[in-house]
Amino acid sequence: MSDWLNLSGKSVVVTGGSSGIGKAIVTSLLDLGVNVANFDVQASDIAHENLFFVETDITDVANVKRSVQAVVDQFGKMDGLVNNAGINLPALLVDAKEENSTYELTEESYNKMMDINLKGTFFVAQEVARVFVHQQSGVMVNMSSESGIEGSEGQSIYAATKAAMNSLTRSWSKELAKHNVRVIGVAPGIMEATGLRTIGYETALAYTRDKTVEELRAGYNNVSAIPLGRSGKLSEVADLVCYYLSERSSYITGVTTNVAGGKTRG
Repeated sequence: MSDWLNLSGKSVVVTGGSSGIGKAIVTSLLDLGVNVANFDVQASDIAHENLFFVETDITDVANVKRSVQAVVDQFGKMDGLVNNAGINLPALLVDAKEENSTYELTEESYNKMMDINLKGTFFVAQEVARVFVHQQSGVMVNMSSESGIEGSEGQSIYAATKAAMNSLTRSWSKELAKHNVRVIGVAPGIMEATGLRTIGYETALAYTRDKTVEELRAGYNNVSAIPLGRSGKLSEVADLVCYYLSERSSYITGVTTNVAGGKTRG
């Protein structure tokens, strides 16, 4: 696979690469001989000579500028960017069961999701795109979600940020194509459990769907709506990202691909 994708020696930035899907992507890229810069607020437990951790608050544009320059200084170039960092705070638009509910959307939760999922993505994309345009080469992969197409009960703002991400992918691909830069989206569906599926997250999501945490967890194993009959593996998402970062996908840009086992509203 490493010979076929020919990614060895490439340099790629992954935001939010310390956990969840981001960590899986970092791991796969390292296995393929890629120099990886992980932009996160905390380091992961991955120890690898080709991994460059850059503590980064992607919502701080000055911090992002410093981090991008640090990668250029470290690796001398940038071949790819994976905009993966994001946050999901489940809450209802209106909680009909309880006044002043802790599970109703607030300006604070709205701003936090918008700041990290969209503003942060914009800041990183812009700074890295400057490098890509100067090089006249590069690939940007924007991590979306099936919820950005389908919508999601109790996760409306998160889903809205991912729908916006799909639009950014389409628009940026049109702007950057003339500079030999491709922009592609990847939208995972129901995936295997990660450390991001905390009790706080599960409690909030269960409440928005009138379920207990136990019922919510049981639902993870109910794959009747997924034609392939199982949840996705993080490695399967990472495999697609690696393919899109390679020249094997050189004529693909401006699209967002679902990695959801065939699950759709139909």
